[in-house]
Amino acid sequence: MEKGQLPAAPLLLRAVRDTRPESGPITLLKARGTVDASNATEFSEALAEHLRRSDRAGEHLILDMTEVYLASAVAVRSLDRATGGLALSGRCLPIVQPRPHVREALRLAGLPGVRVHATTASALDSLPAGEPARPGGPR
Repeated sequence: MEKGQLPAAPLLLRAVRDTRPESGPITLLKARGTVDASNATEFSEALAEHLRRSDRAGEHLILDMTEVYLASAVAVRSLDRATGGLALSGRCLPIVQPRPHVREALRLAGLPGVRVHATTASALDSLPAGEPARPGGPR
């Protein structure tokens, strides 16, 4: 760690479940901390598991990255690994309000399995109205 640099915050994931009349059951996965080479694989596996759980439950999954810092290209690749299957079936994971540097990293990476939203409301509006989540996650 360089002089004056703060240690990376550990990554925490918290699932908040809700039901919306217009789109059905939803899991909002709130992430906080840093994704870097030390925990990128763990992040990818945890996100993939949340996607599988949401599929089995017929829920839409939204990832809130408001409090996340991606510290390396490995972190972006971990997100791609977790969401790559969605893109193959024409779906994507709504990601809410990543910090500007994270949003730029995602834009440059061009990940087909994610769609960035400025607000949770925008992500919720992107879900198919009156339709349960299809296997593989949200569209």
